[in-house]
Amino acid sequence: MRYRVPDLAPATWHTAEIEVEKSRFLTWICHAPNTGDYHTMLQAAKAAHPNASHHCTAFIAGPPGEQTHIGFSDDGEPGGTAGRPMYQALLGSQMGEIGCVVIRYFGGTKLGTGGLARAYAQAVNAGIERLPTREVVERESYLLRVNFAHEAVARAWCDEQKIPIQQAEYDGSGVCLTIGWPKDEPLNFTTLENRLKTALDMQKVPPQ
Repeated sequence: MRYRVPDLAPATWHTAEIEVEKSRFLTWICHAPNTGDYHTMLQAAKAAHPNASHHCTAFIAGPPGEQTHIGFSDDGEPGGTAGRPMYQALLGSQMGEIGCVVIRYFGGTKLGTGGLARAYAQAVNAGIERLPTREVVERESYLLRVNFAHEAVARAWCDEQKIPIQQAEYDGSGVCLTIGWPKDEPLNFTTLENRLKTALDMQKVPPQ
């Protein structure tokens, strides 16, 4: 599976702001591969804006479609008018590992339930619009054993195919490379075997 995630360093966030009927909506977005990263941003948002009317939230701490590590909160807004529309906006982006806080400063004009839902969704979409992202590729680990003379060729081939080498272990007969093969691609080392003019011994690494 391949999907986009926020291209942000830990404990940093992307921000945006919109105004609706004089209420200010400040959006903070973070990369949230786990719920801890999302909670770090939420605490920072509350510390930076202690006098805000609400700190509403939504997060998907996993790939798109994640069902366990997800959540949203209205933080005192009428039920279903903030957190859920924010979460639906995150779903609509088809991104994963993403957390969001929308900080509201009430402007004196009530928006109604429909207006609130639209405003919170709009705030998230405004944050996503210019959000830097990168692609995540889910991978499975395989052991690739080659002799010393073939190591440079194997490494060059992996680099060409954008296959990361996760680990290298050496012994008297050669090197065992642990590589990360994309889960969504069939395993195929034919071109490498043709270069080396030898069959390769591949073993899948059991999940930890």
